[in-house]
Amino acid sequence: MKHLCGNLTFWDSNLTKHTNLPDLPACFQLSILPWTPCIYLWLTSPFYIFYLKRNNRGYIMMSILNRIKTVLGLILWIVCWTDLFSSFHEMSQNQSKPPIYFVTPLIVGMTMLLATFLIQYERLKGVQSSGVLFIFWTISVLCAIVPFRSKLMYQNGVEDKLRFTMFYIYFGLTLIQLILSCFNEKPPLFSSVVTDPNACPEITAGFLSKMTFWWFTSMAIKGYKSPLENKDLWSLNKQDSSELVVPNLLSEWEVEKSKAQSEPSVKEQAAFRKAGPDAEPNHVSVSPEEKEVLLSKRKEARQPSFLRALLRAFGPYFLIGSAFKLLQDLITFVNPQLLRMLIEFTKQSNAPLWWGYSLAFLMFGTSLLQTLILHQHFQYCFVTGMRLRSGIIGAIYRKALVITNEAKRSSTVGEVVNLMSVDAQRFMDLVTFLNMLWSAPLQIILALFFLWQNLGPSVLAGVAVMVLLIPLNAFIAMKTRTYQVEQMKHKDERIKLMNEILNGIKVLKLYAWEVSFKEKILQIRQKELAVLRKTAYLSALSTMAWTSAPFMVALTTFAVYVNVDEDNVLDAEKAFVSLSLFNILRFPLNMLPQVISSIVQASVSLKRIQDFLSHDELDPESVDRRNNASEYAVSVVNGTFSWSKQDQATLDNINVMVPQGSLLAVVGHVGCGKTSLVCALLGEMEKQEGQISIRGSVAYVPQQAWIQNATLRDNILFGRPYVEQKYNCVLEACALTPDLEVLPGGDQTEIGEKGINLSGGQRQRVSLARALYSEADVYLMDDPLSAVDAHVAKHIFDKVIGPEGALKGKTRILVTHGISFLPQVDNILVMVDGHVSEMGSYQDLLKQNGAFAEFLRNYSLEDIIEDDELIVSLVDDDEEEEFPEDALSNHTDMVDNEPVVNEARRQFMRQMSIMSNDLENPKKMSRRRRCSERKHPESPTEKKELKMEKLIQAETAETGRVKFKVYWEYAKAVGPFLSVFICFLYGCQSAASIGANFWLSDWTNDAQNNRTQDQVSMRVGVYAALGISQGALILANCLLCRAYSMLKAAHQTHLHMLHAILRAPQAFFEATPSGRVLNRFSKDVDTIDSVIPENIDIWMRTFWYTVNVLIVCSALTPMFLIVIVPLMLFYWWVQRFYVATSRQLKRLESVSRSPIYSHFSETITGTSVIRAYGRNAAFVLLSDMKVDENQKSYYPGIASNRWLGVRIEFIGNCIVLFAALFAVIGKDKLSPGLVGLSVSYALQVTMSLNWMVRMTSDLESNIVAVERVKEYSETQTEAPWIVKDKQPPPDWPPKGNVEFVDYSVRYREGLDLVLRNISLKVKGGEKIGIVGRTGAGKSSMTLCLFRLLEAADGDIVIDEVKISEIGLHDLRSKLTIIPQEPVLFSGTLRMNLDPFEKYSDEEVWKVLELSHLKKFVSNQTSKLDLECSEGGENLSVGQRQLVCLARALLRKTRILVLDEATAAVDLETDDLIQSTIRTQFEDCTVFTIAHRLNTIMDYTRVLVLDKGQIAEFDTPTNLIAQKGIFYGMAKDAGLV
Repeated sequence: MKHLCGNLTFWDSNLTKHTNLPDLPACFQLSILPWTPCIYLWLTSPFYIFYLKRNNRGYIMMSILNRIKTVLGLILWIVCWTDLFSSFHEMSQNQSKPPIYFVTPLIVGMTMLLATFLIQYERLKGVQSSGVLFIFWTISVLCAIVPFRSKLMYQNGVEDKLRFTMFYIYFGLTLIQLILSCFNEKPPLFSSVVTDPNACPEITAGFLSKMTFWWFTSMAIKGYKSPLENKDLWSLNKQDSSELVVPNLLSEWEVEKSKAQSEPSVKEQAAFRKAGPDAEPNHVSVSPEEKEVLLSKRKEARQPSFLRALLRAFGPYFLIGSAFKLLQDLITFVNPQLLRMLIEFTKQSNAPLWWGYSLAFLMFGTSLLQTLILHQHFQYCFVTGMRLRSGIIGAIYRKALVITNEAKRSSTVGEVVNLMSVDAQRFMDLVTFLNMLWSAPLQIILALFFLWQNLGPSVLAGVAVMVLLIPLNAFIAMKTRTYQVEQMKHKDERIKLMNEILNGIKVLKLYAWEVSFKEKILQIRQKELAVLRKTAYLSALSTMAWTSAPFMVALTTFAVYVNVDEDNVLDAEKAFVSLSLFNILRFPLNMLPQVISSIVQASVSLKRIQDFLSHDELDPESVDRRNNASEYAVSVVNGTFSWSKQDQATLDNINVMVPQGSLLAVVGHVGCGKTSLVCALLGEMEKQEGQISIRGSVAYVPQQAWIQNATLRDNILFGRPYVEQKYNCVLEACALTPDLEVLPGGDQTEIGEKGINLSGGQRQRVSLARALYSEADVYLMDDPLSAVDAHVAKHIFDKVIGPEGALKGKTRILVTHGISFLPQVDNILVMVDGHVSEMGSYQDLLKQNGAFAEFLRNYSLEDIIEDDELIVSLVDDDEEEEFPEDALSNHTDMVDNEPVVNEARRQFMRQMSIMSNDLENPKKMSRRRRCSERKHPESPTEKKELKMEKLIQAETAETGRVKFKVYWEYAKAVGPFLSVFICFLYGCQSAASIGANFWLSDWTNDAQNNRTQDQVSMRVGVYAALGISQGALILANCLLCRAYSMLKAAHQTHLHMLHAILRAPQAFFEATPSGRVLNRFSKDVDTIDSVIPENIDIWMRTFWYTVNVLIVCSALTPMFLIVIVPLMLFYWWVQRFYVATSRQLKRLESVSRSPIYSHFSETITGTSVIRAYGRNAAFVLLSDMKVDENQKSYYPGIASNRWLGVRIEFIGNCIVLFAALFAVIGKDKLSPGLVGLSVSYALQVTMSLNWMVRMTSDLESNIVAVERVKEYSETQTEAPWIVKDKQPPPDWPPKGNVEFVDYSVRYREGLDLVLRNISLKVKGGEKIGIVGRTGAGKSSMTLCLFRLLEAADGDIVIDEVKISEIGLHDLRSKLTIIPQEPVLFSGTLRMNLDPFEKYSDEEVWKVLELSHLKKFVSNQTSKLDLECSEGGENLSVGQRQLVCLARALLRKTRILVLDEATAAVDLETDDLIQSTIRTQFEDCTVFTIAHRLNTIMDYTRVLVLDKGQIAEFDTPTNLIAQKGIFYGMAKDAGLV
């Protein structure tokens, strides 16, 4: 420096440090200060210019702002060089100046030119706001402040007027530049910002706005004013969208795969050559042995690594985040050093005050910088994670569309969906922590280094404690995990049982079995709570370990330090600097185990994803699709096909030629390869040899119709444009027009997943309509006529497939079982065991008398019988057999297609079908219900009704603030006194921790007063006692709070809800989809069990910690109270904004997440259809759209966390600043120990403030569960189960007389009456048949007997007792019903017959014998303990029906109601049931709802209902003589 500055001083500590008016020496001011910004800019600009070259965002027009900046830059350059030239001028005047006067202006001037160049270059590259230049101007201004001040101080004696003036101009201009660089330029021309109406403001945000996340504020405000909706979300940034991310990842993956294949081993190359000069390895010419060799060699090639692809695609972006992390780690350790200086400063009585102030502001500055940098790092990490998820989902989706069948079979749909949901999510979670992998060790090493400097080797004692805590925590984590698995098991068991209860609730009510099932659930719940209690003990331990860890570490370290050596004195700076370093150390030690376990999980996920993406793909070239001009539309030559490469051929030596425009039928026995042939033509099978060619486009109708979850119209159009006339013709041809009239929304009806609200026949017809609409050249139809009934099949064949149908002139291949159509086809192909056995026209094949003739003989008999049955049965039940739940199609496919009388009747029909149908499948129930609720608005009355019905459908989602009442509910469940006591305990724990720290500060003051050694043991002892009592309090609190009171609350809430649900009336279950109730029992109960207690615990701890800080700071420096108020107001304000917005964003995110997975699982099941129609690209786009839609709400969620973090940490940093400032101001009154205490407390507060907001927000989202559970605990109940003073005598009803007196009933309030003024008397022992058209009120009559429907008017009297006056259980246990759908529960067979264990084994065996089940049961190994699976799946439908019969026989009551099963039972079983009933229930009153009239022809009387009134009531013979309604029905059934 001597050379540069000549005789100017560079550094003088008297001038700088030890004075009340500090100033920097002249040489320092001339060299280091102006050089700093220059060095910065010259170092960063090469990288920056390179970055801008790569990322061009478009061109920005020259604006006023830009011009001003440029002009100012040039003026600055002129100003600097004026200095330079004046130096030269002075030199010529022989006034020699030191070289520094030449060097500095030269450097600064050059830098100003560089800055001006950057301003223009950024404009050309479309940068709207520059971080690099902003930082440059900031540093320039900061560095110029010192000379500015010095020049002001000594301005009276200014010799150098020119330089003085120039400096002021320079300072003013840099300041203006700094202010200007805060403003943004206009967006570049043609950028997305201009075109997109809802662009994310981040794109146009300035540098400052990006650093502080100011751009998010607009959404926070919007979310605070009203709950956010989908339309409020910003569109996704271009570079985060699937259309950029996925192709980028896939191209890297392709590179990776081609690399892996291009490194074959030497042997393998040899094998390639052997195959002949130009043959591919699996071409026809390779002999089988060689092929084997090839396959085995292939395995040795390197597996392509998906990890490398990910790193190359997302690594560079992620590394920016890592750089931020590194900076932040280094800055973290500045504060403890500043704290040391501050404590030193308070010790020196004569130190100048300005030094203290600057330390305080330095602390604030570093904290602020650390905050900004940390959140930038998080932003980069989270965005990388988000892109990673988009990329992985996109890659998996695209792969799933092209994998071979063999690969598809190796993983179930569920597994693949898991790859998307779970595994992609794991990666996303890992990426956020990944940097901890190197940052944690770095932080630990740095912290130990500084600690060692501070305390020497005693540090090792403290570290030893920390290290010992790690295995303890690992052990606790392991145990917790095993308990979690166990708890999940119990929970699944409970939910499964609950699901069955909800599905079979009607049966439970009819049999009065609720109590028994309630007990079963409570037993499981007891086990579950026991496991939860164990988990709570563990978590209490772990909480204690973590909370007292820093204290234990400090205690051991200080104790060892003081006792090792007489001379070691614990003074304030040592103690508190060490404490703050230990606090820094806590985080990485806590994180490391988590990061490692999450890396292990992610590596498993990586392997799974990589395996899936490496599966073989279908060869798109296997079918030749070129339009060659042969007359054959489809030809297969010597085709041999198998389902996978290893299997032996399924189809062997197939030769098929289908002429253009002909109709080929493919017939053969089950499993002979008909479907395989169709798949081979589509290219779905592995072609081992031969050639296939198909001319033109293909339409495909699979055997199991694949229906998308979209509207009916979309299913048919399948991406083609809508042409009304063509569309209507298609509907007409496929017999779909009548169905549309029944469907609630016509062709705009939303069809549930897998086509749940269509019958099998309707699904098949929609699938056909899709093919017909696509106007392809070749139609492949795989048995489309099997699911529809005979006359519809005939209609479709005539109108669509047959020689006169809509497809005449097209090439059609039809796989069929229907013999009746064969005479009308052009050619028939007979398949036998994977070979073509014969082919020719119908006549030719009959003459040959080969396989085909035999096939005909076998089938035609059955066919003829079937036709007869069709005429006999009243309602054709071809459809009903497969889909008993199908209410809608009854209408269209009714043989006698009776004119539909009126809408009301139709409505009843639907309601009826809801009442009596399908309790097996909850989803179907709810879907069907929704359908039936949305009527065509045909009449005003109906419109009103529609509104009312809708009320029931929508689940109430709470928006906005959670009411205080809910918290009070929860506190009541815990116990009000206990709640207060728990809060008090948390307070005590806080007090103990404050006490310990105050004691420490007092101890450190000994050092000043030199009373050190005499009290060491007492000091250490008290410190230990205070700390240990804090640990004990935590433990006690956790146990009391989580293991006792909160579990009590969980038990109570579940019990009340269960009780309320079982007491709810039947109508409740019809209006509430069972999924919704289940959700309350699974998700919400789980939240109350485990999530809320944890939230409350953490919230309480952070709350008290924050209160501690404020108390300590205020107690030491009362002035602090002035600052607290505005800071807390700001905190409260920020937190309100954040909670409102983030809660709604979370909701939106979870709502938009499930469509991704449901669309995906739908796609997987329909890949062959999608490929056949060539819709791959469209579906990929659809999937990408759904992912982007989800990320659209996820991205603001990330940003909201960052936004909050920056603001909350700013409050924390202010607390640090004021704590330090007030410590400096009151330094004379405060001892160094207390200063250390207050500042080190303040340094920790940011963390707890941050956590508190997060926990508040989580608690608010989760406490809603209490509200939802409470809502269901207060559902209205049905009549009491037992009315004490009205209990009927035990032997009631003695005779079984039933009387209806003016009886009317309706389903729900506000609906029409279902039965109107019915009066009839039935004597004991009579057999009554009830008949009537669908919806006449037959089932309602039986439901009224059991009071599942309560009377609207009138009474039912059984043996002199009005049934409306006695308890429900008393009534229901005295009646028996055999319901239409047999419902079984999972459990033993014995439990299904007799859940209360009232009867002996002999009685049970006896009824099994009577119900023809004895043989079946005694053949089972477990006899009566035979386990029935859920819904009785492991018994056939007929057997289930017989079990229901056995139940009835076991109860043997005076009155039996039989709801005759239609589709479930074959005729034989039906006869068995009828004969058993006739013999066993001879003296009982029997009501039978009959569908097959022949069963009731010998009954005493028959009741004919019509529109809810009695139309006819007499003996069967009389009724037939009357020629009324009954006669008509009997005639239809062919009985007269």
